[in-house]
Amino acid sequence: MTDAVSLLRSHRESIDRLDAILVYTLGERFKHTQEVGRLKAAHDLPPSDPAREAEQIDRLERLAVEADLDPELAKEFLAFIISKVIRHHEAHRENT
Repeated sequence: MTDAVSLLRSHRESIDRLDAILVYTLGERFKHTQEVGRLKAAHDLPPSDPAREAEQIDRLERLAVEADLDPELAKEFLAFIISKVIRHHEAHRENT
């Protein structure tokens, strides 16, 4: 039982560390997308770019396969992020 508890603790520490990496990485990503939103608003560009979004979904799906991650999970995750980014871009456009 002690070995199981030790292994569980080790896995949880790794999960916690990876969660922190994800949060900081998302923070950095959103800093860039906020700048893109400001740039698009300043130049009257549309908040959404369906061609780029499709490319990114395809790219993430390939990366997911390489990483041994469920591609559907990766696509759902990116779709969620894209929807947030578009809302941010629309807000920048409204505030310009």
